[in-house]
Amino acid sequence: MTIQLYELVGSDSARPFSPHCWKVVMALAHKGLAWESRYVPFTEIPKIEDGSGIVPVIRDGDATVSDSFAIALHLERTRPDGPSLFGGPGGEAMARFVEAWCQTQIHAIIGKAAIMDVHDALAPDDQAFFRNSREARFGMPLEETRERGLSELGKLNARLEPVRAMLRHQPFIGGASPLFSDYILFGAFQWARIIMREPLLGHDDPVLDWFETCLDLHGGIGRAVPAAA
Repeated sequence: MTIQLYELVGSDSARPFSPHCWKVVMALAHKGLAWESRYVPFTEIPKIEDGSGIVPVIRDGDATVSDSFAIALHLERTRPDGPSLFGGPGGEAMARFVEAWCQTQIHAIIGKAAIMDVHDALAPDDQAFFRNSREARFGMPLEETRERGLSELGKLNARLEPVRAMLRHQPFIGGASPLFSDYILFGAFQWARIIMREPLLGHDDPVLDWFETCLDLHGGIGRAVPAAA
């Protein structure tokens, strides 16, 4: 049975932008698995069959699994014959670190800087939900959150320096070939690429070279959605 993947979209279902959903898209492609995407806006997420209230969610036969990392573990354990997403327990532990680092250091900036771009990409009902929920989360209007995020974009350069140093020795976070750790950081920059007009990386940045390489992986699936115009 083909895996069903629930992905977040805005008013244009051809432009899924969730960083967490992109992690799973890349993981499925890495494993060489077939899947069908079911696109859902913010206000439809609570109606997804597993009741978790988050995306991504997959239905894999009788199993439903939510959360990108849990989905990656599920794919790794149920399809052991396919290419590994972790390369063993050490790679799984490394991916846990990359996930925590990315959430606290990278998403924390992009999420604020891109907040109005996300809002503007949504249908009206979802815009109202998004504004109410995010203004409650950040304690300020979306417009002010965006300005604070844009003022912090310069911090990304320093926060990415460990990745640049690593890429001097190997082409991927996973080493000679990509692992789920790569897809975690890829998801963050794919989110920004699809939703934001402001470039986050300089043209001579090794992280940009790595990201461009990731866009071409698995038949160029990352490039299937164009960048924000």
